Amino acid sequence: MDLVRTERGLRKVIWSWRGSGDRIVFVPTMGALHEGHLSLVRLAKKYGERVVVSIFVNPTQFAPGEDLEAYPRTEKEDARLLKAEGVDMVYIPNPDTMYNVHHATTVQVGGVAKGLETDYRPTFFDGVALVVAKLFNRVQPDTAIFGEKDYQQLATIRRLVEDLDMPIKIIGAPIARDAHGLALSSRNAYFDETGLTLARKLNIIMRKCAADMREGQHVDMATSEAKSALLKAGFSSVDYVEVRSPNSLTVLEGGYLNGPARVLVAAHCPNQGQSVRLIDNFPV
Repeated sequence: MDLVRTERGLRKVIWSWRGSGDRIVFVPTMGALHEGHLSLVRLAKKYGERVVVSIFVNPTQFAPGEDLEAYPRTEKEDARLLKAEGVDMVYIPNPDTMYNVHHATTVQVGGVAKGLETDYRPTFFDGVALVVAKLFNRVQPDTAIFGEKDYQQLATIRRLVEDLDMPIKIIGAPIARDAHGLALSSRNAYFDETGLTLARKLNIIMRKCAADMREGQHVDMATSEAKSALLKAGFSSVDYVEVRSPNSLTVLEGGYLNGPARVLVAAHCPNQGQSVRLIDNFPV
């Protein structure tokens, strides 16, 4: 497995693969890898001969006061896990080379990137779109894999790729969950046992919301009951429980299900005197 830190070293390997006709599949990550990330790697192997995984904690998607410095960094363990999975290259760029002192370009996606997450983290998808565009330009993959856990992010990247005519196929990978249904996340490492027990109630309440709507309950009633249930369970606050169309993320018309939809949830779970923000989603 190649472990590359420079853009020059990256391009040298990419060009050699291209010369051999290999298809390149890319899995961007922020490290602190868990089984969810590894499931993306295993899926990536089905789409090409070469798999590249990047590890980069992207500062432009963290707002002031968010956990950029506290975000877990486990580079050696990450590299060990990826080597065991048969990854061909791990790309770990230096932050100074990603955003040098003269960097002045931004990328902003409309449509699917507006509302939901950006109501609470206004610049988040600007940072995501920028770093993904830069990584795509460097790695030049044929296919890229993103998890459905960050559902709005996946929709945003699809919009970015289509609007900017990037010749990259975007694959959404199913959400990896623990035995209790909790969506796997690097931030789950923050939880003590009490926090973990509470966090695992999120997916149960979300699934009930979906089931209630399938049985004919009005969307507003189902989401309102889900918010109340989260607060009653012990979540400190709920940013949103929303039901949207699965592709455009537009609000459903009429208030009742008339086709496929997606329940999207963001809530704050108390843990050791602090709060861990959880997001999740589920198809209806």
